[in-house]
Amino acid sequence: MKTVSFSELDETMIEERLPNGLDVCILPKTFNKTYATLTAKYGSIDNRFLPPGAREWLQAPDGIAHFLEHKMFEMPDGSDVFQQFGRQGAQANAFTSFNRTAYLFAATSEFEKNLETLLDFVQTPAWTDQSVEKEKGIIGQEIRMYADNPDWRIYHGLIANMYQNHPIKIDIAGTAESIAQITKDLLFECYDTFYHPSNLLLFVTGPVDPKAILELVARNQAKKGFRKKAAARRRYPDEPKEAAKKSTVTHMDVSMPKCLIGYKEKKPFRQGEELMRHELSVSLVLELLFGRGTENYHTLIGEQLIDDSFGFDYTEEASFGFSIIGGNTPDPERLIGRMKEMVAGFKRVPLDKAAFDRARKKQIGGILRAFNSLEFIANQFTRYRFNQMDLFRLIPALEALALGDLKTALEEHFDETCFSSYTVLKK
Repeated sequence: MKTVSFSELDETMIEERLPNGLDVCILPKTFNKTYATLTAKYGSIDNRFLPPGAREWLQAPDGIAHFLEHKMFEMPDGSDVFQQFGRQGAQANAFTSFNRTAYLFAATSEFEKNLETLLDFVQTPAWTDQSVEKEKGIIGQEIRMYADNPDWRIYHGLIANMYQNHPIKIDIAGTAESIAQITKDLLFECYDTFYHPSNLLLFVTGPVDPKAILELVARNQAKKGFRKKAAARRRYPDEPKEAAKKSTVTHMDVSMPKCLIGYKEKKPFRQGEELMRHELSVSLVLELLFGRGTENYHTLIGEQLIDDSFGFDYTEEASFGFSIIGGNTPDPERLIGRMKEMVAGFKRVPLDKAAFDRARKKQIGGILRAFNSLEFIANQFTRYRFNQMDLFRLIPALEALALGDLKTALEEHFDETCFSSYTVLKK
């Protein structure tokens, strides 16, 4: 058992790696609620891999990680896991992202019983040929539902514009054609490869006794007989630095047009401190460019080109990265032009040290507020750990940033060759 203290946040975490490879991290907090996540380092982009001990690479159908998440809730006796959590006073959920799949619950009572339930259902695959076929219809409906959602379409459409070969361009749920190829045996192949304890991380936070939790988890894992296993190898296709497509316009049933622009990251595959520094730098540049207190934001509001839906975000993981900016607008073409002008103009002038300090303080304040949310801590901790970063080092990393870091991020990331836009107009 290892104890790690974070003096800046007055937090202490206990972590241990069990003999079967499962990482367990526990953050005691004096809240009324307890929150737990069991997360696999496996997401929608991990569709080409070499299973441990295999000689041939496997190309799995798009959407299989999300499909597998759905099937994990199927128990051997036919019982409903959600109902079981409900009877035990817990709220459960799950999600699949580009590079991880998480199973989680929040509870104010019977935490240990709920934790056993979480571990057991994720480690008990039980689907059949018939249930897999039935699920195809359910997920097919989900795919069609999201295809009719303008916000979903524009977000994933912009990512598809930016990427030519990388599987991030494919919707997390896959397509009707790709999920039709999924079989029971393929699901077990992916499960055996990516759901071994050595590829999972259990994170618990709330008013818990770390020693008791570790003992419970150790007992639970010991009776399942998992042995150590080599990690799967993943392969992603070569991806050009430039955006695959400059612009797309589509028509949907919307009350007002929507417009997003994005910049594709030219230098992915950062990890650890380098990734954290770059991610924070680009995020601060975006705040300085388009934050609600900036001249640019008030100009766009004054020109009636944006409303309260306007926002921005930067995402970077192990093999991809992109910024996305925009929202509803009565004149998408003009908004695109104005935002491009503002980025170009921002590059021509020296960075303002006072504005940088204000933006940094704002981000630090936001992080401190976020640390009052068990959900934020649990979900973000795993994402940072999988990228060899430490969530609890965010504030020191922000304080260590210099104007030079932002200037480098501005020049490297906001490159015209990496620019793309996606517009949704009224039918």
